[in-house]
Amino acid sequence: MNAPTPDLRIVMTSALFPHEETDSQRLEPLIERIRNEPDIINPPIVAPIDEERFVILDGANRCQAFVRLNYPHILVQIVSYRSGAVTLENWQHVICNWSADALIEHLIDLSGIDLRYGHHADAIAHIHCRDGRLFALHTAYHNLHERNAALRRVVSVYQRSATLQRTALIDPEEVWALFDNGAALVVFPTYSPEDIVAAAREGALLPPGVSRHVVQGRALKVHYSLDALRDPTQSLEQKNAALRHWLQEKIARRQMRYYAEPTYQFDE
Repeated sequence: MNAPTPDLRIVMTSALFPHEETDSQRLEPLIERIRNEPDIINPPIVAPIDEERFVILDGANRCQAFVRLNYPHILVQIVSYRSGAVTLENWQHVICNWSADALIEHLIDLSGIDLRYGHHADAIAHIHCRDGRLFALHTAYHNLHERNAALRRVVSVYQRSATLQRTALIDPEEVWALFDNGAALVVFPTYSPEDIVAAAREGALLPPGVSRHVVQGRALKVHYSLDALRDPTQSLEQKNAALRHWLQEKIARRQMRYYAEPTYQFDE
């Protein structure tokens, strides 16, 4: 079955609400890249919270870059959890260029975090060390704000000292085969769409790079003019009218192609 045609729209940057923190290791280089590029290439993915607000499902760093660069508007792809075209999964974190012992030592000293051996169903995350050790991270906090804040403190430990890589893999042996410098794998629990919307609505942000939204019909390589988004003489309605005309032209010229098969891209 073909995926739905992408619902591309231009919205106010102030109408977008993240459900996770931005990644400090990715944000600054991204700001510089967008500052020097003529086009927005891959639009962020958002879902409605209400009639005026959207939760950012994918692309929090890109959205924050637009805020930092003082863009009033941004091009996004709007999807709905209820459409059946979005699957919510997880990224796991591979901690590279650091030692597992240093990581564990820092986590033991972390306020509000209890480190236990083995697998525990109620843990906020698990850590697989390259030498085979497995740890479960627990917190005494139960409400959304406190649990997510505890998880952010955990991630900030290795954000400061290590290189953070994302992976969809959960088998440590598969991860070690791909990451020669990987010292530990952090595996997060599964979340629901309600968790994501609540995190955005209440400002109880998850750490960066935890949720992973698989979108059927994701718009990529769009190359829409950044000048058009910046233009202070055009209203939001006028910009969306121009976008609709641009999309019609793309379709008429057969410049939009749908690939049904899963793909890997090597030019990110």
